[in-house]
Formats: sequence, C-alpha cells, structure tokens
Amino acid sequence: MTLTYHEESDLTVEEFIDVLKRSTLAERRPIERREIIQGMLQKADILIGARDESGQLVGIGRALSDFAVCTYLADLAVDVAWQGRGIGTEILNRIHDRAGRHTKLILLAAPKAVTFYPHIGLEQHPSCWIRTEEFE
Repeated sequence: MTLTYHEESDLTVEEFIDVLKRSTLAERRPIERREIIQGMLQKADILIGARDESGQLVGIGRALSDFAVCTYLADLAVDVAWQGRGIGTEILNRIHDRAGRHTKLILLAAPKAVTFYPHIGLEQHPSCWIRTEEFE
C-alpha cells in the first residue's frame, strides 16, 4: 500500500485523537480535553502526516521549532498496525528537513519507543530535566 506524506495544516482534533489512540500515545495525552488537543494542533510549528491510499491518517509528527537552533519533536505517533515500516523515521526526517537540518532535534521518548530512537541514529542525552504537572 502506498503512503503519502503531507504537512497537515487542516488536521482535525478527531483525526489527531484517532491516530493517537491507534498508536498508544493517547495513554500520555489529555485526549478527553478537546481544548488542549486543539491548542496542541494550533500552536504546532510543523505537523507532518502519513496517509494511506484511502486518506486515513496512519502517522503524525508534531513539532515546535525556532527554525534557527532547536526543534522539539513533541509527538510522533504511528498506528500500531503500520509500525515497523519506516513511517516514524520518514515523518521525523521530514520534520527535521522542514525545520532545517542545522537545528538540533530534541525529544522525550515514550517508554515504549525508547529502543526506537537509537535504531534510527538519535543519541541519548544525559542531561535532561523535566517538571511534571498534571493537566487541570
């Protein structure tokens, strides 16, 4: 089956939530809060999607970038049924190309994806800190 990759300027909240669920990333996103999901989409600098021949979204990457120094890959979700076919790698590469290869690509790996990123050439950084707070 042929996939196409696009910038997703008109991605709906429903499509985004659907692919998050099919990828298991929904476990770590506030999918019950439409206004937060809508904000995630509206404030993203780069949204790259992978669609199958029927037009169904099977993968999505969402990034925030200053296009000068850093690009933060906030979400990389691929439908479980489509994983292992290079879709995540292609989305990641297209995001980095769009932001500029001169930027540092930064991400926090989901627990189930920790082994994926070294496989595609990313290096683990030893000094990352986060402040975790619950969504209100």
